[in-house]
Amino acid sequence: MLSVLSYGRIVARAVLGGLSQTDGRDYSLVTASCGFGKDFRKGILKKGMCYGDDACFIARHKSADVLGVADGVGGWRDYGVDPSQFSATLMRTCERLVKEGRFTPSSPVGILTSGYYELLQNKVPLLGSSTACIVVLDRRSHRVHTCNLGDSGFLVVRGGEVVHRSDEQQHYFNTPFQLSIAPPGAEGLLLSDSPEVADSASFDVQLGDIILTATDGLFDNMPDYMILQELKKLKNTNYDSIQQTARSIAEQAHELAYDPNYMSPFAQFACDNGLNVRGGKPDDITVLLSIVAEYTD
Repeated sequence: MLSVLSYGRIVARAVLGGLSQTDGRDYSLVTASCGFGKDFRKGILKKGMCYGDDACFIARHKSADVLGVADGVGGWRDYGVDPSQFSATLMRTCERLVKEGRFTPSSPVGILTSGYYELLQNKVPLLGSSTACIVVLDRRSHRVHTCNLGDSGFLVVRGGEVVHRSDEQQHYFNTPFQLSIAPPGAEGLLLSDSPEVADSASFDVQLGDIILTATDGLFDNMPDYMILQELKKLKNTNYDSIQQTARSIAEQAHELAYDPNYMSPFAQFACDNGLNVRGGKPDDITVLLSIVAEYTD
């Protein structure tokens, strides 16, 4: 199942490759989502925009479009905890904060921090851990503001080249930064990072820019050149084209994840850390594919 969400009416004349910017025009994002849960049939989208233990949201407010992805840490399953509950609740909380206007477009880390602290204040503890990445487009200023905690992330592509990207945060190999809630009395025994340490960035965007936001299930299985090859198939800003390309990227990552002979980015990273690893990395995969277009209310 593929989910496509778009906010506002998108002006189709925003051609890929970038257009000259004119002051006074608001920008918006047209976005398609696609993903696969590692332990589920292809394309199953669970309630709450979840693919396996991954979760995501797409929201808008009068001043901004906001995207988010989160990857629940699967190790909690060994302790009888459903990892998807933490990531899904975190993303739903961030989405609600955006829709209620309780955020500043220039501070996506503020959205993440507020969402996380709401989880901490729940009367019934929600145990779990998750990485997170949030992308905000400020419509009027034409600037994108991002925060990324862990190994999910984003790419911005213009003219067939990556012009911006998130920085991955790892404590050590295959151990990303993560938000966590531990059982009472075990707080000091669990790896847990503050949302304030998320890597933050701000930059201008142009009409036609492509923003790909995804969990590590994509980036661990597809290097940049493969992603860029798929993005070349994106010819315009209509929904069908974005939908088809998002699905193509997610499907290719899913297939590569189960190829035992493929030298994936994850396997290369493992080898760089002294491990003899080959093949893809089976994992949940979530892809949000967006194009910057002119917005009219």
